[in-house]
Amino acid sequence: MFRLLAACALALILGACTAQKGPRADDATIAAVAYRDPGPAYLTLYTMVNNRTGGGGHTSLLINASQRVIFDPAGSFYADIVPERDDVLYGITPAVEAAYRGAHARSTYHVVRQRIEVTPAQAEAAFQAARQLGPAPGGFCAIYTARLLQRVPGFETINPVFQPTRLQAQFVRLPGVVTDKYFEDDDEDLQKGLAEGNARLTAAGPG
Repeated sequence: MFRLLAACALALILGACTAQKGPRADDATIAAVAYRDPGPAYLTLYTMVNNRTGGGGHTSLLINASQRVIFDPAGSFYADIVPERDDVLYGITPAVEAAYRGAHARSTYHVVRQRIEVTPAQAEAAFQAARQLGPAPGGFCAIYTARLLQRVPGFETINPVFQPTRLQAQFVRLPGVVTDKYFEDDDEDLQKGLAEGNARLTAAGPG
């Protein structure tokens, strides 16, 4: 019985985030959309949390380094104006970040954001690690994000875990973390949210 329960629990974790493969962006496409948020370097951990159970559905990491990107391991997000290569989303302008957050927040899930300011060197280490680690297998979003963080000086104490909320619980203990939560009450269908966000971004164009 214990083995059966353990197998079911693992299946739920591995089903929390699923890989969606898209075209692998080339260097010219990535360079054309490069964006950096003005101000300090920082990392923002995203955790998509089930509104009913409190369980984690997905983990990703926004990195404001020489470029602002999102490491979205085994993630489902797509947009025609957002190039992706090996689970790294490029050109994360404020509009793109809002679309990313809005697509994941719905009647069944909310988005927890945990931001921590870092040095430019730490942010760049995270950026380079993101480019090297992906793509992740389906269900490995939290453990790949944890492995990325372990490669950043000052974050070596992060332990690899499968469950997104367990990574969230580790991250919140870091000094200087600022947390907020984002809710929407729209359709629970993630694919519908992604399609609507893509349409809005395409209509608005880059920027």
